[in-house]
Amino acid sequence: MDKKLFMVSLGPGDIDLVTIKALKALKSCDAICVPTKSEDRSFKKSLTHKIVSALMNEHNFNKPLIPIYTPMQYNKEDWQYQVDCIYDGFKTYDTLSFVTLGDSAIYSTIYYLLDIIKVQNPSLYAVTEVIAGVTSFSQASAKVKKPLCVGESALEIIPLPKRDLPKTKVYMRPKIGMDTESIKEEGEMYTFENLNFKDESIVPQKKEVVSKYMTLFIDFFK
Repeated sequence: MDKKLFMVSLGPGDIDLVTIKALKALKSCDAICVPTKSEDRSFKKSLTHKIVSALMNEHNFNKPLIPIYTPMQYNKEDWQYQVDCIYDGFKTYDTLSFVTLGDSAIYSTIYYLLDIIKVQNPSLYAVTEVIAGVTSFSQASAKVKKPLCVGESALEIIPLPKRDLPKTKVYMRPKIGMDTESIKEEGEMYTFENLNFKDESIVPQKKEVVSKYMTLFIDFFK
């Protein structure tokens, strides 16, 4: 059987905020890779383990759990170790899920791992699926019934301590027929149209004119 890897976002901690797609991936996979901060590979310091365990109890399924030591020191040796753990998992299982808190697009380790997998194992990278999740700040906004952005306002995500950093820019709510010349490309620009619909289009460049109502531009940092 062909190998398959899911990178599954678990959301901000409430199991009711785990997406249906994430739950389907966890139920369908052969085993789940669960990060832990404990050097002994126990789950006593693992919030992701608490969430996964609660999900399995709530939805009546059970999967083997593979502990992945993640010391949160952000160095290549740690990322390579975590990738090696995934490779080891595939010696026994055909389909794996690797879980991460929040939404994988926001400060998640998984993209460091995917960068390594892309170089070392392009065929696995090609069949890897990243599943989005609810962010902590989306839930925080909902808790206090206040929007993050509305009308003509904008949203900034600022890591602390604040310093000059490369930025990903999201351009949304363009009008049909709009000329995009004013959108300056600084990184890797993508145009997304009608995401999740039959005529979905993802183009690795900026379209010159907006032609679809549901159009999103993302200029990813390099």
